[in-house]
Amino acid sequence: MAYFSKADLDNLHHLYRINLINSCTGYKSANLIGSKSADNFENLAVFSSVTHMGSHPPLLGVFFRPTTVARNTYENIKATGVYTINHINEEVIEDAHHTSAKYDKLISEFEKTDLKPEYLNAFTAPFVTGAPVKLAMKFVEEYEIKSNGVILVIGEIIDLHIQDDMLQNDGFINLTSGKVAAINGLDGYAIPQLKKRLDYQRPK
Repeated sequence: MAYFSKADLDNLHHLYRINLINSCTGYKSANLIGSKSADNFENLAVFSSVTHMGSHPPLLGVFFRPTTVARNTYENIKATGVYTINHINEEVIEDAHHTSAKYDKLISEFEKTDLKPEYLNAFTAPFVTGAPVKLAMKFVEEYEIKSNGVILVIGEIIDLHIQDDMLQNDGFINLTSGKVAAINGLDGYAIPQLKKRLDYQRPK
């Protein structure tokens, strides 16, 4: 088994270390965050850091890297207070990954890919047409991680749109039915398969 001490990690080539640490946590969610600037320019970016924060109220967290350089999605969220989270499915992986390119804030990633915006229920931030799960989000609060300058943005789910065949009778969303992608590291995409669901566990 390969072994890395703290000293080893500190002395790795930076690209090797980035790949290693980003993939050692396992599979992560693969989402496109849609937003719009205060002056109405659409933005779309891939994120692998969306995480569940609670169900009542329904809260999700997203981690943003330090704002030492332009972070268009973060700036749009702070300016407008709304954004969307859209699951990436198998058919759009390459276009979704391309949204990680650093375009100027005046250039929409929708214009540089085959991904199309759509607006639902008068929500002002763009969703991604065809995404199997779409969430309308409202900014709630943020926290700076003091050790590295990363920002945790917490938002509340305002609307939730789910592809019909994915939603089961007990509220479970079967991501396999929607061919929803997961991210391994920074650039590895997988389509996981649901094997089984298990009952709620209690002490024996």
